[in-house]
Amino acid sequence: MVKIAVIDYDSGNVRSVCKAIDYLGHESVLTNNASEILSLDGVILPGVGAFGDCVEKLKKYDVWDVIYKVVEDKKPFLGICVGHQLLFERSFEFGEREGFGFIKGEVKKFPKENGFKVPHMGWNNVILDKNNKLFNDIDSGSFFYFVHSYYGVALDSSQIAHADYIVDFTAAVNKENIWGVQFHPEKSQKVGLKVLENFCEICEGKL
Repeated sequence: MVKIAVIDYDSGNVRSVCKAIDYLGHESVLTNNASEILSLDGVILPGVGAFGDCVEKLKKYDVWDVIYKVVEDKKPFLGICVGHQLLFERSFEFGEREGFGFIKGEVKKFPKENGFKVPHMGWNNVILDKNNKLFNDIDSGSFFYFVHSYYGVALDSSQIAHADYIVDFTAAVNKENIWGVQFHPEKSQKVGLKVLENFCEICEGKL
């Protein structure tokens, strides 16, 4: 069993993520305390809403710099939805805002196209681009649940999965101890739970 810090900054499906981790037999710790975050086995950053609001809240709760320390310490880190987008260099949601810059690339809004609604909401298949521990025992083409109006495209080698909705976009990334997923694993039923289980096993050193 591992203890996973789920960062609490008034943004995201934190309770659903915590319940999923606990259901898997691990322990979730909802926290924005720096020393606690750094002491646990892994860190999850959920995110719902606007990119800039999430940045401001992370800074308000003094967690922004802690995340850089988590990455520096090589602790497993997983960003979900806007938490995934924050890994990129910048977003153009309500003006240009800087992200963490761990992943080279930008976050943009889906273009308008007849027959497509924005936000992209619902189930979509995710195509795996390379073998990765986060998708251990998960088939390429599996369906995950998405809710987002903005998307990122990784411009480095970090993309491990992609999906298509109006445009082709990055569905998941991995760079060293950093992972990010645009979809919501906590809402993606059995296959989403498997992603979270794999992350916990990465934290545990089993994968």
